Amino acid sequence: MKQIQVFDPALCCSTGVCGVDVEQQLVDFSADIEWAKQHGAQIARFNLAQQPLVFAENSTVRGFLERSGADALPLILLDGEIALAGRYPSRAELTHWANIIEVEAEAEPVKSCCSGKQSC
Repeated sequence: MKQIQVFDPALCCSTGVCGVDVEQQLVDFSADIEWAKQHGAQIARFNLAQQPLVFAENSTVRGFLERSGADALPLILLDGEIALAGRYPSRAELTHWANIIEVEAEAEPVKSCCSGKQSC
C-alpha cells in the first residue's frame, strides 16, 4: 500500500474546529482521512507549527518550502513524491492513491422461490 503524507501549514489543530472560525475544508478533510484509514490507508499528517523538524528533515518538503514558501501548503506526498500542493485532496483522490475499493451500499437480498407460500 502506498504511503500518503500530509504536510499542513501552521495550524492550531488539524481538525479545523478550534477557535471561533470553523474551517469546513479541514473538517471535511479530517473526516476523509479517518474514513480512508478505516479502509486501510496509510496516512501520516504533520503540522508546521507543531512539527517543524519533520518539515526540515524531509528534503522534498524542505525544497518545496524553499521554492514556494509556507503559503503554498498543504503539500501531499505519495511514496515520498509530490502528489498535490496548495489544497487538500478529495476523498476520491485519497481513495485512488490508497487503492481503496469502495463498497456500494448493501445490495438487496436475492428473492428466492422459497419465500412466501411457494415451496422449493
